[in-house]
Formats: sequence, structure tokens, C-alpha cells
Amino acid sequence: QVHLLESGGDWVQTGGSLTLSCVGSERFFNSLAVGWFRQGPGKEREFVATISRSTGRTYYSDPVKGRFTISRDYSKNAVYLQMNSLEPQDTAAYYCGGSMRGNSVSNPDDVNYWGQGTQVTVSS
Repeated sequence: QVHLLESGGDWVQTGGSLTLSCVGSERFFNSLAVGWFRQGPGKEREFVATISRSTGRTYYSDPVKGRFTISRDYSKNAVYLQMNSLEPQDTAAYYCGGSMRGNSVSNPDDVNYWGQGTQVTVSS
């Protein structure tokens, strides 16, 4: 069983930046496809970003494209989400998800391991 621990959430003003981190408790984490997801108040959990284990190619949802950057450090069992130009619509709990299927993950139903989430609040 691998545990994922997110950190870095905070309160920021519109236009601000944050970097979220997700660290896996086991080296097994490095064999998982990983992605970032978010869940706003009263909304379903949605895909934000993922990075391919095989190619390093990154994929983003349309609302965050051009503002967020996902990266992965295998030496630290970690994945990061750099968030720039934050908007109030980005307010949500952000979750790191790991999947045993494929090289990348964008569907929450494919996630086998979830972190506990980290809250991002963007004020206008």
C-alpha cells in the first residue's frame, strides 16, 4: 500500500502562484501513472494535469492550460504542480492520484491511490 501526501495549498490573491507537492511513501509510487485532480465546492472531482511515465509528455485540462505545469522527480518519489496566474475559479481541494494502469491518468475512476488533498483558495 502506497500513501500519497500532498502539500503546498494556501490562500492567495488572484494572479498569485503556488506550487503543490505530492510525495509517495514507497518507491512503488514511481511505477504509478500520476496526475493532479481538483474538487471545488459542490462539484465532482475533475482532472487537472498528468505526465506520461514513458515520454514525460504533459497533458492539461483546458481551464489550466498555459498556467499550470506538472513535473515529476523520480529520485524523490514526488510529483509537483506549479500554478501561476491563479483565478478564483481555481479554488478547490487538489488531489494527487496514482494509477496502476497506463502511463498517464486523467480519469478519476482509473485512480487506485489518492492523497488526502490540499486546499487552494484564490480570492478576488
